[in-house]
Amino acid sequence: MSAQKWFLGKRYDLDAGQMLDEIVWYDPDDLTTHAFIVGMTGSGKTGLAITLLEEAALGKVPALLIDPKGDLTNIGLHFPELRPEDFAPWVSPDEARREGKTVEQKARELAELWRKGLASWGIGPDRIRQLAESVAFTIFTPGSDAGVPISILASLAAPKMPWEGNQELILERINGTVTALLGLVGLDDVDPLQSREHILLANIFRHAWSQGRDLTLADLILQVQNPPFDKLGVFDLETFFPTKDRMALAMRLNNILAAPTFQPWLQGVPLDIPSLLWTPEGKPRHSVFYLAHLSDRERMFFVTLLFAAVETWMRTQPGSDALRALLYFDEIYGYLPPTANPPSKPPLLRMLKQARAFGLGLVLVTQNPVDIDYKALSNAGTWFIGRLQTERDKQRLLDGLEGAAPGMDRRAYDDLISRLRKRVFLLHNVHEREPIVYHTRWAMNYLPGPLTRAQIPALNRLLGVTEPATHTTAEPAVTPTTPRAAETTTRSKPAGSPTPAMAELPGTPTRPRVPGEEYFWPVEVPESRAAREAGIEGAYLGLVYRPALWAQARVTVVRPKYNLEWETLFAALVEEPSRRVDWDAWRAQPHEPDFFDPEPVPEAHFLPLEPPWTRASDLKRLRSSFQSFVARQVRVPVRLHKRLKVYAGPEVSESRFKRLLREAARQGLEKDLEKVRQKYRRKLERLRTKLAREERELAQEMAEYEQRKQEEWATHAENILGLFLGRRRRLTTSLTKRRMTKQVLADIEESKQAIADYKAQIEALEAEMNEAMEDVRAKWAELLEDVETLWVRPYKREVEVEMFGIAWMPFHVYDTEDGLVDVPAFHEPHEVDA
Repeated sequence: MSAQKWFLGKRYDLDAGQMLDEIVWYDPDDLTTHAFIVGMTGSGKTGLAITLLEEAALGKVPALLIDPKGDLTNIGLHFPELRPEDFAPWVSPDEARREGKTVEQKARELAELWRKGLASWGIGPDRIRQLAESVAFTIFTPGSDAGVPISILASLAAPKMPWEGNQELILERINGTVTALLGLVGLDDVDPLQSREHILLANIFRHAWSQGRDLTLADLILQVQNPPFDKLGVFDLETFFPTKDRMALAMRLNNILAAPTFQPWLQGVPLDIPSLLWTPEGKPRHSVFYLAHLSDRERMFFVTLLFAAVETWMRTQPGSDALRALLYFDEIYGYLPPTANPPSKPPLLRMLKQARAFGLGLVLVTQNPVDIDYKALSNAGTWFIGRLQTERDKQRLLDGLEGAAPGMDRRAYDDLISRLRKRVFLLHNVHEREPIVYHTRWAMNYLPGPLTRAQIPALNRLLGVTEPATHTTAEPAVTPTTPRAAETTTRSKPAGSPTPAMAELPGTPTRPRVPGEEYFWPVEVPESRAAREAGIEGAYLGLVYRPALWAQARVTVVRPKYNLEWETLFAALVEEPSRRVDWDAWRAQPHEPDFFDPEPVPEAHFLPLEPPWTRASDLKRLRSSFQSFVARQVRVPVRLHKRLKVYAGPEVSESRFKRLLREAARQGLEKDLEKVRQKYRRKLERLRTKLAREERELAQEMAEYEQRKQEEWATHAENILGLFLGRRRRLTTSLTKRRMTKQVLADIEESKQAIADYKAQIEALEAEMNEAMEDVRAKWAELLEDVETLWVRPYKREVEVEMFGIAWMPFHVYDTEDGLVDVPAFHEPHEVDA
């Protein structure tokens, strides 16, 4: 035998009903052609799976283990010393009690049973210790922080490979991611070639990833509303997928993102396949993905994302004939159906056909052999067949096996399968000449059955798993699960002290009938933060919804006379039932309808409704009361200028209102200024006319003066000449000329004085006019300040009650030493903006 071969068990003689001494070895490289394990409940199928995985661990083959039911968590329960105290924490108290034993007694029996069982197969403590040291075991819990959470954000990040040359691979990754997201929001069985939603989301991913850009859920939601492209195919975007319909899709995605229960999906380690297969130090890892706590839709979502990530990683690996890694799926029922096409099926089909070339082996397990796509399983080279429940199951399996092994002797196989016993399997391996019937060996791991989510933290501690640095609480965060509550209890109580019975969550899981609309207030404060801020230490019991009365009205005031179109929201949240409500005392922040959760948080309880909220007639009366109150309470301020007839509501800014006033005042101002100008224009024109006449006369007198002076000088010269000639009569003429010159000079002075007077009068009149115009401007400037405020009330018909009904308010409930304590899981709703 080869040292690398795996020890599965020993041959079994069906006729004699006993094991033979011949050991059954299995070549792990045969798993590159994949394996299929089938057997009914109680057939020993889980034991076979655990032993197979133990051998993989001893061979240091890394593995990704999908665990929908919790059985594979047993892979971490290996105890080299086989001490009773190792078994005790995992013993079911109920099982021990049914057998009339204490947990300690049962643990001692199990330790002895395992010691003898392993010894009978030649397995000692050293082999178990080698198992513990060969690989790192980690329990991951997607959607929960019970184990190591897995963040899906990495699934939206662009693959770390160039777009060019890898388009086909990346597009397949996009297809798987989009299909998973749509399945999570309730769009199942989508056809990537027909579904508008799938085509839109795939193109958004393609647009981002082709440029090497990561996407977040928030990015995706926003881009659904406003895609980064205008056409899809030959059609414009609006024709292909109208805005209204895109908004509906965005709302479905946003509801997922906004739900507090979704927050754990956004925290934890990334869905990075190399990190899940090997530790940072290069040690192989067996990563168990515990999914028992998830809904079917959430399981499908995660499995599809995981398959897409594995396929992308696989395609980047070099070819290999040797087994490089394992992908183990503990129950494929519903994930590989014969006719339906769930999101998980396409990538699983591709890996079944192509993974062998990359050294990736798939091991698929089911207890339901009927609803399986055996055409896909024709790619499986190894079949482990255990006891089956019905003849129909057996015949369906044989039909499928014939497709995988043409020429098989159906009658012989039928006979062998019919005689199989517990822990006895038929091993069909295409790499061997004939089928083998064998008995599985004793598992090195203790097999208590499926572990609960509450046991996962202890299991990870046993395995030495440290909380990763990326495991941080985001806001809003998920309600902490049992492990965190258990840590709180441990700090407050002595080690080993008995745990008291936990109190029950108040209320009932059945929602009371509501005679009208109802609204589910979202969980805005996670339970960890609520307890911390309230200073509470105690066990978290869960979420309870209390009823309140939610009322919201949209007030639309339209007054054309006042140029008023104004709208506001008015809301009230009444937390105490009463026939007469003081609505003003319960005023609250308004909310859009999409603020509320579409459904209550799963597993929450409800407190009962009390009158008058239990009767439709009372709610109708309260609705009318609320509408009337809002009509009385709301007052809209309107700024008005009576003389200018300018009006402005609160939607008009102060600067715009002043601009409107100035524009309205400008015409009146110009009219009054023109009156002043008219009043002074005639006076100024008369003065300017007189001034012009005087200036003309002055010019004439100046010319006459020059002429007179010349004549006077000429006469004077003639008189001097006459003295010598004895002509004395010329002297009289000279004197006359002299008088005439002086007269002209006097007229000039008179004209100059008149001109100066006229100019002074004009200047004074212009100053008087300017002063009058300034008075007019001042009057209008003062008039602009004459603004009044008019308060307008809405008519009742202008108050539209948009939402009215019962609001379910979430409260976190804790079991403390002082009794039950509840803390609001929402922000203060009664804060109203000033």
